Amino acid sequence: MAQQTPALYTVTREMIPMRDGVRLYTVICKPVNNSGPMPILMTRTPYGAGRALPNDSTIDLSNNRYGKEQYILVYQDIRGKNNSEGEFRMHRPVNDPAQKGTIDESTDTYDTIDWLIKNVKGNNGKVGIHGISYPGFLTLTGSVHPHPALKAVSPQAAMGDLFLGDDFHHNGAFRLSYGFEYSYRMETEKDNSQYFPFKQFDLYDWYLRLGSLKNVNEKYFKGKVPTWNNFVKHPNYDTFWQYDSPLRYLKTAAVPTLHIGGYYDQEDITGPQLIYEQMERSDFQKWNHLVLGPWYHGQWEGKADSIGRIAFTVNTADFYKALELRWFNYYLKGIGDGNFDEVYAFQTGSNQWKSYATWPPKETVIKKLYLQPDRSLSFVKPAAANGAVTYISDPAHPVPYRALPIQATYGPKSRWRTWQAEDQRFVYNRPDVACFVMDSLTEDLTVTGKIIAHLVVSTTGTDADWIVKLIDVYPDTDPTDLEMSQYQLPVAMEVFRGRFRKNFSSPVPMVPGKAATIAIDLHMINHTFKKGHRVMVQVQSTWFPVIDRNPQKFIPNIFEAKESDFIKTTQSIRCNSSEPSYIELPVQ
Repeated sequence: MAQQTPALYTVTREMIPMRDGVRLYTVICKPVNNSGPMPILMTRTPYGAGRALPNDSTIDLSNNRYGKEQYILVYQDIRGKNNSEGEFRMHRPVNDPAQKGTIDESTDTYDTIDWLIKNVKGNNGKVGIHGISYPGFLTLTGSVHPHPALKAVSPQAAMGDLFLGDDFHHNGAFRLSYGFEYSYRMETEKDNSQYFPFKQFDLYDWYLRLGSLKNVNEKYFKGKVPTWNNFVKHPNYDTFWQYDSPLRYLKTAAVPTLHIGGYYDQEDITGPQLIYEQMERSDFQKWNHLVLGPWYHGQWEGKADSIGRIAFTVNTADFYKALELRWFNYYLKGIGDGNFDEVYAFQTGSNQWKSYATWPPKETVIKKLYLQPDRSLSFVKPAAANGAVTYISDPAHPVPYRALPIQATYGPKSRWRTWQAEDQRFVYNRPDVACFVMDSLTEDLTVTGKIIAHLVVSTTGTDADWIVKLIDVYPDTDPTDLEMSQYQLPVAMEVFRGRFRKNFSSPVPMVPGKAATIAIDLHMINHTFKKGHRVMVQVQSTWFPVIDRNPQKFIPNIFEAKESDFIKTTQSIRCNSSEPSYIELPVQ
Protein backbone atom coordinates (compact mmCIF):
# COMPACT_ATOMS: atom_id res chain seq x y z
CA MET A 1 0.00 0.00 0.00
CA ALA A 2 1.43 3.36 -1.06
CA GLN A 3 2.29 5.73 1.77
CA GLN A 4 0.11 8.84 1.91
CA THR A 5 1.89 12.09 1.16
CA PRO A 6 1.58 14.41 4.17
CA ALA A 7 -0.47 17.58 3.86
CA LEU A 8 1.46 19.84 6.18
CA TYR A 9 -0.13 22.93 7.69
CA THR A 10 1.23 25.61 9.97
CA VAL A 11 -1.04 26.46 12.90
CA THR A 12 -1.43 29.84 14.57
CA ARG A 13 -3.81 30.74 17.35
CA GLU A 14 -5.24 34.23 17.55
CA MET A 15 -7.59 36.23 19.77
CA ILE A 16 -9.58 38.18 17.16
CA PRO A 17 -11.27 41.37 18.44
CA MET A 18 -14.97 41.97 17.79
CA ARG A 19 -16.56 45.41 17.43
CA ASP A 20 -17.38 45.54 21.16
CA GLY A 21 -13.84 44.61 22.21
CA VAL A 22 -14.57 40.96 23.07
CA ARG A 23 -11.89 38.66 21.66
CA LEU A 24 -12.65 35.28 20.11
CA TYR A 25 -10.17 32.40 20.13
CA THR A 26 -9.39 31.35 16.56
CA VAL A 27 -7.22 28.56 15.15
CA ILE A 28 -5.79 29.24 11.68
CA CYS A 29 -4.28 26.41 9.60
CA LYS A 30 -2.33 27.31 6.44
CA PRO A 31 -0.78 24.89 3.93
CA VAL A 32 3.01 24.84 4.17
CA ASN A 33 3.28 24.35 0.41
CA ASN A 34 0.91 26.43 -1.65
CA SER A 35 0.71 27.45 -5.27
CA GLY A 36 -0.94 30.84 -4.90
CA PRO A 37 -3.71 32.74 -3.12
CA MET A 38 -6.03 30.40 -1.23
CA PRO A 39 -9.64 30.62 -0.03
CA ILE A 40 -10.60 30.49 3.63
CA LEU A 41 -12.97 27.79 4.90
CA MET A 42 -14.24 28.44 8.40
CA THR A 43 -16.16 26.61 11.15
CA ARG A 44 -17.48 28.46 14.22
CA THR A 45 -18.38 26.33 17.22
CA PRO A 46 -19.29 26.23 20.92
CA TYR A 47 -17.61 22.83 21.25
CA GLY A 48 -13.91 23.73 21.14
CA ALA A 49 -12.14 25.29 18.15
CA GLY A 50 -9.75 22.83 16.56
CA ARG A 51 -10.23 20.42 19.46
CA ALA A 52 -9.38 17.44 17.23
CA LEU A 53 -6.12 19.02 16.05
CA PRO A 54 -2.74 18.24 17.63
CA ASN A 55 -1.41 21.05 19.80
CA ASP A 56 1.56 21.65 17.51
CA SER A 57 2.72 24.47 15.27
CA THR A 58 2.88 22.16 12.23
CA ILE A 59 0.33 19.40 11.66
CA ASP A 60 -0.53 16.83 9.00
CA LEU A 61 -4.08 17.17 7.58
CA SER A 62 -3.87 14.30 5.07
CA ASN A 63 -7.05 12.79 6.53
CA ASN A 64 -9.01 16.02 6.12
CA ARG A 65 -10.66 16.09 2.67
CA TYR A 66 -9.64 19.74 2.34
CA GLY A 67 -6.11 18.95 3.48
CA LYS A 68 -4.74 18.65 -0.06
CA GLU A 69 -7.11 21.18 -1.61
CA GLN A 70 -5.15 24.32 -0.77
CA TYR A 71 -7.58 25.89 1.69
CA ILE A 72 -6.82 28.02 4.71
CA LEU A 73 -8.83 26.26 7.43
CA VAL A 74 -10.15 28.33 10.33
CA TYR A 75 -11.85 27.19 13.56
CA GLN A 76 -13.29 29.63 16.09
CA ASP A 77 -14.82 29.44 19.57
CA ILE A 78 -17.95 31.56 19.75
CA ARG A 79 -18.22 34.17 22.48
CA GLY A 80 -18.46 32.83 25.99
CA LYS A 81 -17.26 29.33 25.11
CA ASN A 82 -13.96 27.56 25.75
CA ASN A 83 -11.08 29.98 25.06
CA SER A 84 -13.16 32.93 23.84
CA GLU A 85 -14.16 35.94 25.89
CA GLY A 86 -17.68 37.29 26.39
CA GLU A 87 -21.00 35.85 27.46
CA PHE A 88 -22.56 32.75 25.90
CA ARG A 89 -26.22 32.74 24.99
CA MET A 90 -27.88 29.61 23.66
CA HIS A 91 -29.13 29.99 20.07
CA ARG A 92 -28.42 33.74 20.10
CA PRO A 93 -30.86 35.38 17.63
CA VAL A 94 -29.82 37.79 14.88
CA ASN A 95 -30.81 41.40 15.54
CA ASP A 96 -31.65 44.20 13.16
CA PRO A 97 -28.27 45.51 11.90
CA ALA A 98 -29.64 49.05 12.15
CA GLN A 99 -29.92 48.59 15.90
CA LYS A 100 -27.07 50.61 17.39
CA GLY A 101 -24.46 48.55 19.21
CA THR A 102 -26.05 45.21 18.32
CA ILE A 103 -23.94 42.10 18.85
CA ASP A 104 -24.90 38.65 17.59
CA GLU A 105 -23.48 35.67 15.71
CA SER A 106 -23.91 37.52 12.43
CA THR A 107 -21.81 40.49 13.52
CA ASP A 108 -19.19 38.22 15.09
CA THR A 109 -18.92 36.29 11.83
CA TYR A 110 -18.65 39.51 9.83
CA ASP A 111 -15.92 40.90 12.10
CA THR A 112 -13.99 37.63 12.01
CA ILE A 113 -14.05 37.46 8.21
CA ASP A 114 -12.99 41.09 7.97
CA TRP A 115 -10.00 40.42 10.25
CA LEU A 116 -9.01 37.24 8.40
CA ILE A 117 -9.10 38.86 4.97
CA LYS A 118 -6.92 41.73 6.20
CA ASN A 119 -4.48 39.79 8.38
CA VAL A 120 -3.99 36.29 7.02
CA LYS A 121 -1.45 36.46 4.24
CA GLY A 122 -1.96 34.45 1.06
CA ASN A 123 -5.77 34.43 1.04
CA ASN A 124 -7.66 35.02 -2.22
CA GLY A 125 -10.36 37.22 -0.71
CA LYS A 126 -13.00 34.46 -0.68
CA VAL A 127 -14.48 32.79 2.39
CA GLY A 128 -16.79 29.83 2.95
CA ILE A 129 -18.41 28.56 6.14
CA HIS A 130 -19.65 25.09 7.03
CA GLY A 131 -20.58 23.22 10.18
CA ILE A 132 -22.84 20.56 11.68
CA SER A 133 -25.50 21.04 14.38
CA TYR A 134 -24.78 24.16 16.46
CA PRO A 135 -21.96 25.05 14.02
CA GLY A 136 -24.57 24.56 11.27
CA PHE A 137 -26.81 27.13 12.97
CA LEU A 138 -23.79 29.45 13.24
CA THR A 139 -23.21 28.96 9.52
CA LEU A 140 -26.77 30.11 8.84
CA THR A 141 -26.57 33.14 11.12
CA GLY A 142 -23.22 34.09 9.63
CA SER A 143 -24.82 34.31 6.20
CA VAL A 144 -27.75 36.58 7.15
CA HIS A 145 -25.94 39.90 6.67
CA PRO A 146 -22.82 38.57 4.94
CA HIS A 147 -19.42 40.14 4.63
CA PRO A 148 -18.65 40.82 0.94
CA ALA A 149 -15.92 38.16 1.06
CA LEU A 150 -18.37 35.43 2.11
CA LYS A 151 -19.11 33.53 -1.11
CA ALA A 152 -20.75 30.21 -0.09
CA VAL A 153 -22.00 28.32 2.97
CA SER A 154 -23.14 24.83 3.87
CA PRO A 155 -25.28 24.73 7.03
CA GLN A 156 -25.65 21.10 8.11
CA ALA A 157 -28.21 19.79 10.61
CA ALA A 158 -28.74 23.42 11.53
CA MET A 159 -31.06 24.17 14.43
CA GLY A 160 -34.26 25.76 13.16
CA ASP A 161 -37.23 27.00 15.17
CA LEU A 162 -36.76 25.64 18.68
CA PHE A 163 -40.46 25.65 19.55
CA LEU A 164 -41.93 24.28 16.34
CA GLY A 165 -39.21 21.70 15.83
CA ASP A 166 -35.65 20.50 16.51
CA ASP A 167 -33.78 20.28 19.79
CA PHE A 168 -36.15 21.48 22.49
CA HIS A 169 -39.74 21.23 21.24
CA HIS A 170 -41.66 19.53 18.46
CA ASN A 171 -45.00 21.18 17.70
CA GLY A 172 -45.00 22.63 21.21
CA ALA A 173 -44.33 19.30 22.93
CA PHE A 174 -41.26 19.61 25.15
CA ARG A 175 -38.31 17.30 24.46
CA LEU A 176 -37.60 16.43 28.06
CA SER A 177 -34.54 14.17 28.16
CA TYR A 178 -32.63 16.12 25.51
CA GLY A 179 -33.68 19.56 26.78
CA PHE A 180 -32.72 18.62 30.34
CA GLU A 181 -29.37 17.00 29.55
CA TYR A 182 -28.17 19.34 26.78
CA SER A 183 -29.01 22.62 28.55
CA TYR A 184 -27.24 21.35 31.68
CA ARG A 185 -24.16 20.40 29.67
CA MET A 186 -24.00 23.69 27.75
CA GLU A 187 -24.62 26.08 30.63
CA THR A 188 -22.85 24.69 33.68
CA GLU A 189 -19.25 24.85 32.40
CA LYS A 190 -17.62 27.06 29.77
CA ASP A 191 -16.07 24.04 28.05
CA ASN A 192 -19.28 21.88 28.12
CA SER A 193 -17.46 19.26 30.16
CA GLN A 194 -20.12 18.79 32.84
CA TYR A 195 -22.68 16.06 32.14
CA PHE A 196 -25.60 15.59 34.50
CA PRO A 197 -24.46 13.09 37.16
CA PHE A 198 -27.05 10.35 36.77
CA LYS A 199 -26.52 7.51 39.23
CA GLN A 200 -28.13 4.82 37.09
CA PHE A 201 -27.77 3.41 33.57
CA ASP A 202 -31.44 3.14 32.49
CA LEU A 203 -33.10 6.54 32.82
CA TYR A 204 -36.71 5.64 32.02
CA ASP A 205 -37.54 5.18 35.71
CA TRP A 206 -35.36 8.15 36.72
CA TYR A 207 -37.36 10.55 34.56
CA LEU A 208 -40.61 8.95 35.72
CA ARG A 209 -39.63 9.45 39.38
CA LEU A 210 -38.71 13.05 38.57
CA GLY A 211 -42.44 13.72 38.42
CA SER A 212 -43.63 17.22 37.56
CA LEU A 213 -41.17 19.40 35.66
CA LYS A 214 -41.31 21.94 38.47
CA ASN A 215 -39.05 19.50 40.37
CA VAL A 216 -36.16 20.18 38.00
CA ASN A 217 -35.37 23.59 39.49
CA GLU A 218 -36.55 22.69 42.97
CA LYS A 219 -34.34 19.59 43.23
CA TYR A 220 -31.52 19.97 40.70
CA PHE A 221 -30.91 23.13 38.67
CA LYS A 222 -31.87 25.67 41.36
CA GLY A 223 -32.52 28.31 38.68
CA LYS A 224 -28.88 28.28 37.48
CA VAL A 225 -29.47 26.96 33.94
CA PRO A 226 -30.72 29.92 31.83
CA THR A 227 -32.15 27.86 28.98
CA TRP A 228 -34.20 25.73 31.38
CA ASN A 229 -35.51 28.90 33.00
CA ASN A 230 -36.62 30.08 29.56
CA PHE A 231 -38.48 26.81 29.01
CA VAL A 232 -40.39 27.43 32.23
CA LYS A 233 -41.11 31.11 31.51
CA HIS A 234 -42.19 30.57 27.91
CA PRO A 235 -44.39 27.45 27.59
CA ASN A 236 -46.11 28.85 24.47
CA TYR A 237 -44.93 30.29 21.15
CA ASP A 238 -44.69 33.83 22.48
CA THR A 239 -42.54 36.78 21.40
CA PHE A 240 -39.48 35.16 23.01
CA TRP A 241 -39.58 32.13 20.72
CA GLN A 242 -40.76 34.13 17.71
CA TYR A 243 -37.87 36.57 18.00
CA ASP A 244 -35.45 33.68 18.54
CA SER A 245 -36.67 31.83 15.43
CA PRO A 246 -34.50 31.85 12.27
CA LEU A 247 -37.79 32.03 10.36
CA ARG A 248 -37.90 35.70 11.41
CA TYR A 249 -34.59 36.72 9.88
CA LEU A 250 -33.71 34.06 7.27
CA LYS A 251 -35.88 35.11 4.35
CA THR A 252 -33.63 34.27 1.43
CA ALA A 253 -30.22 32.85 0.59
CA ALA A 254 -27.93 35.90 0.73
CA VAL A 255 -25.07 33.73 -0.56
CA PRO A 256 -25.11 30.28 -2.23
CA THR A 257 -26.38 27.89 0.45
CA LEU A 258 -26.16 24.08 0.52
CA HIS A 259 -28.38 22.71 3.30
CA ILE A 260 -27.63 19.18 4.59
CA GLY A 261 -30.16 17.13 6.57
CA GLY A 262 -30.87 13.57 7.67
CA TYR A 263 -34.15 11.67 7.57
CA TYR A 264 -33.18 10.06 10.89
CA ASP A 265 -31.63 13.07 12.60
CA GLN A 266 -32.45 12.62 16.28
CA GLU A 267 -31.69 16.27 17.12
CA ASP A 268 -32.25 18.62 14.18
CA ILE A 269 -34.47 16.83 11.69
CA THR A 270 -36.60 19.91 11.02
CA GLY A 271 -34.09 22.75 10.62
CA PRO A 272 -32.59 21.98 7.19
CA GLN A 273 -36.01 21.24 5.68
CA LEU A 274 -37.76 24.21 7.28
CA ILE A 275 -35.08 26.77 6.40
CA TYR A 276 -34.74 25.42 2.86
CA GLU A 277 -38.51 25.84 2.37
CA GLN A 278 -38.40 29.35 3.79
CA MET A 279 -35.52 30.47 1.55
CA GLU A 280 -36.97 28.78 -1.50
CA ARG A 281 -39.96 31.13 -1.54
CA SER A 282 -37.71 33.99 -2.65
CA ASP A 283 -34.74 32.21 -4.19
CA PHE A 284 -34.58 34.38 -7.28
CA GLN A 285 -30.84 33.81 -7.76
CA LYS A 286 -31.14 30.01 -7.52
CA TRP A 287 -28.67 29.86 -4.65
CA ASN A 288 -30.74 27.64 -2.35
CA HIS A 289 -30.02 23.89 -2.46
CA LEU A 290 -30.79 20.89 -0.27
CA VAL A 291 -29.28 17.46 0.36
CA LEU A 292 -31.27 14.86 2.33
CA GLY A 293 -29.78 11.50 3.26
CA PRO A 294 -30.55 8.44 5.42
CA TRP A 295 -28.53 9.78 8.32
CA TYR A 296 -28.57 10.36 12.02
CA HIS A 297 -27.14 13.63 13.35
CA GLY A 298 -23.90 14.37 11.48
CA GLN A 299 -23.47 10.81 10.20
CA TRP A 300 -22.51 12.07 6.75
CA GLU A 301 -19.07 13.05 8.08
CA GLY A 302 -18.29 9.45 8.98
CA LYS A 303 -19.28 6.04 7.68
CA ALA A 304 -22.86 5.96 6.43
CA ASP A 305 -23.49 2.60 4.79
CA SER A 306 -26.13 1.75 7.41
CA ILE A 307 -28.08 3.08 10.36
CA GLY A 308 -28.73 0.61 13.14
CA ARG A 309 -29.95 -2.59 11.49
CA ILE A 310 -30.77 -0.90 8.17
CA ALA A 311 -28.14 -1.33 5.45
CA PHE A 312 -27.91 0.85 2.32
CA THR A 313 -25.42 -1.24 0.27
CA VAL A 314 -23.32 1.90 -0.39
CA ASN A 315 -21.53 4.42 1.82
CA THR A 316 -23.98 7.29 1.36
CA ALA A 317 -21.50 9.75 2.91
CA ASP A 318 -19.19 9.48 -0.10
CA PHE A 319 -21.74 11.25 -2.30
CA TYR A 320 -22.17 14.10 0.16
CA LYS A 321 -18.42 14.60 0.71
CA ALA A 322 -17.73 14.79 -3.01
CA LEU A 323 -20.65 17.21 -3.51
CA GLU A 324 -19.58 19.54 -0.70
CA LEU A 325 -16.02 19.63 -2.00
CA ARG A 326 -17.29 20.42 -5.50
CA TRP A 327 -19.51 23.14 -3.99
CA PHE A 328 -16.72 25.02 -2.25
CA ASN A 329 -14.21 24.43 -5.04
CA TYR A 330 -16.58 26.16 -7.44
CA TYR A 331 -17.59 29.14 -5.31
CA LEU A 332 -14.23 29.74 -3.64
CA LYS A 333 -11.81 28.67 -6.38
CA GLY A 334 -13.78 28.91 -9.61
CA ILE A 335 -13.21 25.21 -10.37
CA GLY A 336 -16.01 23.33 -12.16
CA ASP A 337 -19.16 24.35 -14.02
CA GLY A 338 -21.31 25.31 -11.02
CA ASN A 339 -24.07 23.01 -12.23
CA PHE A 340 -25.83 21.90 -9.05
CA ASP A 341 -29.25 20.28 -8.97
CA GLU A 342 -31.91 21.85 -6.81
CA VAL A 343 -32.20 18.90 -4.42
CA TYR A 344 -30.34 15.64 -3.90
CA ALA A 345 -32.37 13.14 -1.87
CA PHE A 346 -31.32 9.57 -1.17
CA GLN A 347 -34.20 7.15 -1.73
CA THR A 348 -34.38 4.60 1.07
CA GLY A 349 -35.88 1.25 0.22
CA SER A 350 -34.49 1.33 -3.31
CA ASN A 351 -31.20 2.66 -1.84
CA GLN A 352 -30.10 5.09 -4.54
CA TRP A 353 -29.36 8.79 -4.84
CA LYS A 354 -31.89 10.87 -6.77
CA SER A 355 -31.76 14.49 -7.90
CA TYR A 356 -34.70 16.81 -8.48
CA ALA A 357 -35.29 20.10 -10.29
CA THR A 358 -38.06 21.01 -7.83
CA TRP A 359 -38.80 19.89 -4.30
CA PRO A 360 -41.05 18.21 -3.61
CA PRO A 361 -41.11 16.83 -7.17
CA LYS A 362 -43.98 18.08 -9.33
CA GLU A 363 -44.56 14.54 -10.59
CA THR A 364 -45.99 13.32 -7.27
CA VAL A 365 -49.68 12.68 -6.75
CA ILE A 366 -51.21 13.16 -3.31
CA LYS A 367 -52.97 10.03 -2.11
CA LYS A 368 -54.86 9.63 1.14
CA LEU A 369 -54.14 6.52 3.16
CA TYR A 370 -57.15 6.10 5.44
CA LEU A 371 -57.15 4.62 8.94
CA GLN A 372 -59.94 2.06 9.07
CA PRO A 373 -62.08 1.13 12.12
CA ASP A 374 -60.87 -2.50 11.89
CA ARG A 375 -57.28 -1.18 12.24
CA SER A 376 -56.41 -1.73 8.60
CA LEU A 377 -55.18 0.87 6.10
CA SER A 378 -56.64 1.59 2.68
CA PHE A 379 -56.58 4.24 -0.03
CA VAL A 380 -60.39 3.98 0.08
CA LYS A 381 -62.29 6.16 2.56
CA PRO A 382 -64.08 4.21 5.35
CA ALA A 383 -67.62 3.31 4.33
CA ALA A 384 -69.11 3.15 7.83
CA ALA A 385 -70.97 6.18 9.12
CA ASN A 386 -69.61 5.50 12.59
CA GLY A 387 -66.32 4.05 13.61
CA ALA A 388 -63.38 4.80 15.89
CA VAL A 389 -60.35 3.18 17.47
CA THR A 390 -59.78 3.88 21.16
CA TYR A 391 -57.06 3.29 23.74
CA ILE A 392 -56.32 4.36 27.30
CA SER A 393 -53.39 6.72 27.86
CA ASP A 394 -51.89 6.73 31.35
CA PRO A 395 -49.08 9.22 32.10
CA ALA A 396 -48.09 7.02 35.03
CA HIS A 397 -47.15 4.27 32.54
CA PRO A 398 -45.93 6.14 29.43
CA VAL A 399 -44.86 4.44 26.20
CA PRO A 400 -41.04 4.49 25.94
CA TYR A 401 -39.69 6.13 22.81
CA ARG A 402 -37.07 3.44 22.37
CA ALA A 403 -36.55 -0.03 23.78
CA LEU A 404 -35.24 -0.14 27.33
CA PRO A 405 -32.69 0.57 28.61
CA ILE A 406 -32.79 4.28 27.81
CA GLN A 407 -29.29 5.53 28.50
CA ALA A 408 -28.15 9.11 29.04
CA THR A 409 -28.19 11.00 25.74
CA TYR A 410 -24.40 11.11 25.50
CA GLY A 411 -23.71 8.39 28.04
CA PRO A 412 -21.90 5.04 27.66
CA LYS A 413 -23.53 2.58 25.26
CA SER A 414 -26.23 5.12 24.38
CA ARG A 415 -28.39 4.30 21.35
CA TRP A 416 -29.49 7.93 21.05
CA ARG A 417 -27.98 8.39 17.59
CA THR A 418 -29.92 5.59 15.90
CA TRP A 419 -33.22 5.41 17.80
CA GLN A 420 -35.29 6.89 14.96
CA ALA A 421 -34.55 3.80 12.85
CA GLU A 422 -35.25 1.38 15.70
CA ASP A 423 -37.57 -1.59 15.21
CA GLN A 424 -41.01 -0.55 16.55
CA ARG A 425 -42.08 -4.08 17.50
CA PHE A 426 -41.15 -3.25 21.09
CA VAL A 427 -44.40 -1.23 21.40
CA TYR A 428 -46.74 -2.39 18.65
CA ASN A 429 -48.62 -4.83 20.90
CA ARG A 430 -49.07 -2.38 23.79
CA PRO A 431 -52.75 -1.59 24.45
CA ASP A 432 -51.99 2.16 24.47
CA VAL A 433 -50.56 2.07 20.93
CA ALA A 434 -53.10 1.92 18.11
CA CYS A 435 -51.71 0.05 15.07
CA PHE A 436 -53.19 0.18 11.57
CA VAL A 437 -51.72 -2.18 8.96
CA MET A 438 -52.07 -2.47 5.19
CA ASP A 439 -52.06 -5.72 3.24
CA SER A 440 -48.78 -6.76 1.63
CA LEU A 441 -47.95 -4.55 -1.33
CA THR A 442 -48.31 -6.14 -4.74
CA GLU A 443 -45.97 -3.55 -6.27
CA ASP A 444 -43.47 -0.96 -5.09
CA LEU A 445 -44.89 2.21 -3.51
CA THR A 446 -42.58 5.25 -3.70
CA VAL A 447 -43.34 8.24 -1.51
CA THR A 448 -41.36 11.45 -2.10
CA GLY A 449 -42.00 14.73 -0.32
CA LYS A 450 -43.79 15.90 2.80
CA ILE A 451 -45.90 13.48 4.85
CA ILE A 452 -48.88 14.98 6.70
CA ALA A 453 -51.09 13.11 9.12
CA HIS A 454 -54.68 14.33 9.38
CA LEU A 455 -56.31 12.98 12.52
CA VAL A 456 -59.84 13.46 13.80
CA VAL A 457 -59.52 12.74 17.51
CA SER A 458 -61.16 13.19 20.88
CA THR A 459 -60.21 12.59 24.48
CA THR A 460 -61.96 12.25 27.82
CA GLY A 461 -59.45 14.76 29.20
CA THR A 462 -58.81 18.38 28.27
CA ASP A 463 -55.37 17.99 26.67
CA ALA A 464 -53.49 15.20 24.90
CA ASP A 465 -50.41 14.46 22.82
CA TRP A 466 -50.70 12.65 19.52
CA ILE A 467 -47.70 10.75 18.17
CA VAL A 468 -47.96 9.35 14.64
CA LYS A 469 -45.50 6.93 13.03
CA LEU A 470 -45.43 5.86 9.37
CA ILE A 471 -43.75 2.44 9.32
CA ASP A 472 -42.37 0.07 6.67
CA VAL A 473 -43.06 -3.51 7.82
CA TYR A 474 -40.66 -6.02 6.28
CA PRO A 475 -41.88 -9.40 4.93
CA ASP A 476 -42.83 -12.16 7.37
CA THR A 477 -39.69 -14.12 6.55
CA ASP A 478 -36.40 -12.84 5.19
CA PRO A 479 -34.26 -15.91 4.44
CA THR A 480 -31.18 -13.72 3.87
CA ASP A 481 -31.41 -12.11 7.33
CA LEU A 482 -33.93 -13.74 9.64
CA GLU A 483 -33.61 -10.99 12.25
CA MET A 484 -35.03 -8.53 9.72
CA SER A 485 -38.19 -10.58 9.27
CA GLN A 486 -41.21 -8.38 10.14
CA TYR A 487 -38.90 -5.51 11.08
CA GLN A 488 -40.92 -2.34 11.67
CA LEU A 489 -38.84 0.51 10.23
CA PRO A 490 -40.16 3.97 11.13
CA VAL A 491 -40.02 6.05 7.96
CA ALA A 492 -41.47 9.21 9.52
CA MET A 493 -42.53 10.06 13.09
CA GLU A 494 -43.73 13.16 14.91
CA VAL A 495 -45.61 14.45 17.96
CA PHE A 496 -48.25 17.16 18.30
CA ARG A 497 -49.52 18.69 21.55
CA GLY A 498 -53.31 18.98 21.34
CA ARG A 499 -53.57 22.33 23.11
CA PHE A 500 -51.83 23.94 20.12
CA ARG A 501 -54.20 22.61 17.45
CA LYS A 502 -55.52 26.12 16.67
CA ASN A 503 -52.23 28.00 17.02
CA PHE A 504 -49.00 27.70 18.97
CA SER A 505 -49.26 31.07 20.73
CA SER A 506 -52.61 30.71 22.49
CA PRO A 507 -53.27 27.16 23.72
CA VAL A 508 -56.85 26.11 24.33
CA PRO A 509 -58.24 23.06 26.15
CA MET A 510 -59.65 20.16 24.27
CA VAL A 511 -63.35 19.60 24.99
CA PRO A 512 -63.94 16.13 26.48
CA GLY A 513 -65.59 13.87 23.91
CA LYS A 514 -65.63 16.52 21.17
CA ALA A 515 -63.89 15.72 17.90
CA ALA A 516 -60.91 17.89 16.95
CA THR A 517 -58.98 17.86 13.67
CA ILE A 518 -55.20 17.90 13.96
CA ALA A 519 -52.70 18.10 11.09
CA ILE A 520 -49.22 16.79 11.91
CA ASP A 521 -46.27 17.46 9.62
CA LEU A 522 -44.18 14.28 9.56
CA HIS A 523 -41.48 15.96 7.44
CA MET A 524 -39.95 15.11 4.08
CA ILE A 525 -38.98 11.61 3.05
CA ASN A 526 -37.97 9.76 -0.10
CA HIS A 527 -38.78 6.10 0.44
CA THR A 528 -39.83 3.07 -1.55
CA PHE A 529 -42.01 0.57 0.26
CA LYS A 530 -40.97 -2.56 -1.60
CA LYS A 531 -43.28 -5.18 -3.04
CA GLY A 532 -44.12 -7.72 -0.34
CA HIS A 533 -43.73 -5.14 2.46
CA ARG A 534 -46.63 -3.65 4.37
CA VAL A 535 -47.40 -0.08 5.43
CA MET A 536 -48.21 0.46 9.09
CA VAL A 537 -49.36 3.53 11.04
CA GLN A 538 -49.00 3.70 14.80
CA VAL A 539 -50.75 6.32 16.96
CA GLN A 540 -50.05 6.85 20.66
CA SER A 541 -50.20 9.63 23.26
CA THR A 542 -46.95 9.25 25.22
CA TRP A 543 -43.34 9.05 23.98
CA PHE A 544 -41.22 9.05 27.10
CA PRO A 545 -38.86 10.51 28.15
CA VAL A 546 -37.91 12.16 24.85
CA ILE A 547 -41.23 14.02 25.21
CA ASP A 548 -42.43 15.15 28.62
CA ARG A 549 -45.65 13.68 29.97
CA ASN A 550 -48.73 15.70 29.09
CA PRO A 551 -50.89 15.78 32.25
CA GLN A 552 -53.88 15.25 29.92
CA LYS A 553 -55.63 17.81 32.07
CA PHE A 554 -55.28 21.30 30.64
CA ILE A 555 -53.25 23.66 32.80
CA PRO A 556 -51.73 26.94 31.56
CA ASN A 557 -48.10 25.90 32.11
CA ILE A 558 -47.13 22.20 32.16
CA PHE A 559 -43.78 23.13 33.73
CA GLU A 560 -45.79 24.08 36.84
CA ALA A 561 -48.07 21.04 36.95
CA LYS A 562 -48.90 19.37 40.24
CA GLU A 563 -48.74 15.59 40.61
CA SER A 564 -52.54 15.52 40.92
CA ASP A 565 -52.88 17.12 37.47
CA PHE A 566 -51.72 13.93 35.71
CA ILE A 567 -54.75 11.84 34.83
CA LYS A 568 -55.60 8.71 32.85
CA THR A 569 -57.78 9.33 29.77
CA THR A 570 -59.38 7.49 26.89
CA GLN A 571 -58.27 8.61 23.44
CA SER A 572 -60.37 8.12 20.32
CA ILE A 573 -59.30 8.21 16.66
CA ARG A 574 -62.28 8.70 14.39
CA CYS A 575 -62.25 6.38 11.35
CA ASN A 576 -65.50 6.81 9.47
CA SER A 577 -66.96 8.35 6.33
CA SER A 578 -67.83 11.71 7.90
CA GLU A 579 -64.75 12.00 10.18
CA PRO A 580 -61.94 10.22 8.36
CA SER A 581 -58.40 10.12 9.67
CA TYR A 582 -55.71 9.66 7.03
CA ILE A 583 -52.06 10.06 6.08
CA GLU A 584 -51.33 12.30 3.10
CA LEU A 585 -48.74 10.59 0.89
CA PRO A 586 -47.03 12.20 -2.12
CA VAL A 587 -46.77 9.15 -4.37
CA GLN A 588 -44.58 8.93 -7.46
